[in-house]
Amino acid sequence: MALEIWWGSGSPYSWRALLALEYKELSYDSHLVQFAKQEHKAPALLKLNPRGRVPVLKDGDYVCFESLAILHYLDRKYPERPLFGRTAEEAGTITRVICEYQSYAEEHIMRIIQAILFQGIEGRMEEIERTLSSVLKEAATIEQRLATSAWLVGEAFSAADVVVFPGIQMLLRSLERREAHELRTRFLPVEGNFPAIAAWIGRVQSLPGYERTVPPHWKE
Repeated sequence: MALEIWWGSGSPYSWRALLALEYKELSYDSHLVQFAKQEHKAPALLKLNPRGRVPVLKDGDYVCFESLAILHYLDRKYPERPLFGRTAEEAGTITRVICEYQSYAEEHIMRIIQAILFQGIEGRMEEIERTLSSVLKEAATIEQRLATSAWLVGEAFSAADVVVFPGIQMLLRSLERREAHELRTRFLPVEGNFPAIAAWIGRVQSLPGYERTVPPHWKE
């Protein structure tokens, strides 16, 4: 029985699951959930995940949700092309980099994205500037790491790349919007401000199956 994945366009957490499935070259049935139609709150999906969130992975009778849980499950169940390395040391480093991103960058990135796309930045520039400073600090750390290796941990694509990539891509895309013109010069063009990150983005985009993971509404 094929794997099944329920996911939403524009959800960085869904993007993680899709990247993992494609990298591991696993076949799966894709179910795109329409947020605008509240399909993530539909009874059928709530039976799979009572929290009404995506992604949700179903493998036979087993259901898994929360993106990191899905990454760990896929790596244990389908160990080829590992996401958490091949040694205890690699697994520890990969998990540490993920924890650093979640602790010091992710919340700030999502605040900026939410402000630009949904809340508006007018009258909130002081707050957003503080948040942006935190993101820039962590971006510099990521840039330094990628300046010495092809991927966030060593020379192999890993769960660290899977977790960090969608958030950075969504941030960069949101900064391209007209409303963000006062903020974007610190990041864009990314090739000039963060050349190692730009090269890393290109490597991820060159992975087989990457195009199937891109949010569909980005292609419209």
